[in-house]
Amino acid sequence: MSVRKMRLVVDLIRGKEIEDALDILRFTNKEAALWLEKALISAVANWEHKLDNEESADDYDLVISEIFADQGAQMKRFRPAPHGRAHRIRKHSCHVTLVVENRYALPSEENEEAEVAEA
Repeated sequence: MSVRKMRLVVDLIRGKEIEDALDILRFTNKEAALWLEKALISAVANWEHKLDNEESADDYDLVISEIFADQGAQMKRFRPAPHGRAHRIRKHSCHVTLVVENRYALPSEENEEAEVAEA
């Protein structure tokens, strides 16, 4: 998908909470919304896995702290045209970067900061 089409949807969910962003993506009538919904669910699952415990992401105030789409590689193809000619077709792609963070510090992070301050 081209970067221009993806950025239309990326701008809708930047800075939103996870539940709000998923609701926006489910009701957005763009193909990019399907791809971003999958990426967002994957990012939340990765965040849960990073905690290494049995807690779910629903217990935390997760927000999309950073999201942007950059241009990726182009696939170049040729389509036959009349009179033995060919027209070039460029199939665009993009890279999406999505960062999910907790709005407030986790309890373990607060303890580490307190230990550093004491030392």
